[in-house]
Amino acid sequence: MSYFGTDGIRGKFGELPITPDFILKLGYVTGQVLMDNNPNPERKPSVVIGKDTRLSGYVIEGALQAGFNAAGVDVHMLGPLPTPAIAHLTRSFNADAGVVISASHNPYYDNGIKLFSADGKKLTDEMQNAINDKLDAIIKADNEDNASLMMPIADPAKLGKNHRIDDAKGRYIEFCKGSFPYQYDLNHLKIVIDCANGAGYSVAPRVLRELGATVIAINNKPDGININADCGSTHPKRLQQAVLEHSADVGIALDGDGDRIVMVDDLGELVDGDGILYVLATQSKAPTRGVAGTLMSNMGLELALQAKGIEFTRAKVGDRYVMQELEANDWILGGEPSGHILCLDKSRTGDAIIAGLQVLAVMQAQNRALSALMEGFEVLPQKLVNVRLSQMQDPFANAELVAAFDKARATLEGRGRLLIRQSGTEPMIRVMVESDDEIECDVMANELADLIKAQLA
Repeated sequence: MSYFGTDGIRGKFGELPITPDFILKLGYVTGQVLMDNNPNPERKPSVVIGKDTRLSGYVIEGALQAGFNAAGVDVHMLGPLPTPAIAHLTRSFNADAGVVISASHNPYYDNGIKLFSADGKKLTDEMQNAINDKLDAIIKADNEDNASLMMPIADPAKLGKNHRIDDAKGRYIEFCKGSFPYQYDLNHLKIVIDCANGAGYSVAPRVLRELGATVIAINNKPDGININADCGSTHPKRLQQAVLEHSADVGIALDGDGDRIVMVDDLGELVDGDGILYVLATQSKAPTRGVAGTLMSNMGLELALQAKGIEFTRAKVGDRYVMQELEANDWILGGEPSGHILCLDKSRTGDAIIAGLQVLAVMQAQNRALSALMEGFEVLPQKLVNVRLSQMQDPFANAELVAAFDKARATLEGRGRLLIRQSGTEPMIRVMVESDDEIECDVMANELADLIKAQLA
């Protein structure tokens, strides 16, 4: 079976696969794969491990490092840091892999594992498959009580060691600051930052302050269970209120692991990932040839970019697929409405802090408010309806549904779009309609959802 989803391994802590026993095995077999692919037998492979602020991170961290050490791999412990910091420090330490303990924007009781390759990118399919195969083998041996095959230690003298890295935060802060143009500063800006009580709670306010901004930090006191709780990029209302209450110039919201960003302009209006891409693509000094979005990107972004002569393409949902589109087209800018923003001239992965700094740089370069930079971008009305089924079925295998979808697309042609998606994690069909007519948008989405329910439920 496959243990990996679209973004690593994730689930409720205490339930498979997020149990200490499973995580120990994961660390061990990942270490084995690194040993098998070690280009220099004179040195032990090494990994860096970082985490967000969930209480369960302490347990998972211990299990992972024990597994890696048992396989003969050295471990560098970074502590709580954003996911993109781990990707950067993997390269900075010349490590063979990076590991993030996080469930991103999920509640505190979930947790997960993300893996980065030595170059700071998401793990290759080949290496992920190799880890998965070894996991299957070790779990099968465990189920058969074949202890000799589970975690063999060939030579106790060759176990890995652990190292605590005390300056990890400082290294990442300097990396972020280095992405901001040296000729500008933030001395005249008042910024509210919502840290989601997550991995960016310490570094994000420091980056902004050290660049000169007046910073008002909210949701920056994690207690292990308040991560993402009614705050951060998935719950931006408090940030919108705070921007207005403090008469701030801009607001920034991160998610729990610091790789997603949404912003709030000086008028208290939300600027999501599509809006950030619009600003960076159309308002920056350097010309942008193309932008990669996803199937969920609003058609308003596509139309706005076309009006500026900028190419636009859609990838499957997930930042790894956006990355693939960028590399295929030799572009540097892409992302998702949820706030995964890739600026490949600045970072190798989606980084909320760095993306936010690039928007602030445009504001400084043009001496304009974020609300002014958003002029010319009109979001099309969008309606999303989720249809839960008793078991997953393919809606495109039903002739009546396919005919209804085709009719809807013909109706929307040139001024809207229809997207029908099957959930990858639960028996659910997602119906999304965009249209220049808000009423039509709402009615069509609900009618199609009702039809799916009648045909498949």
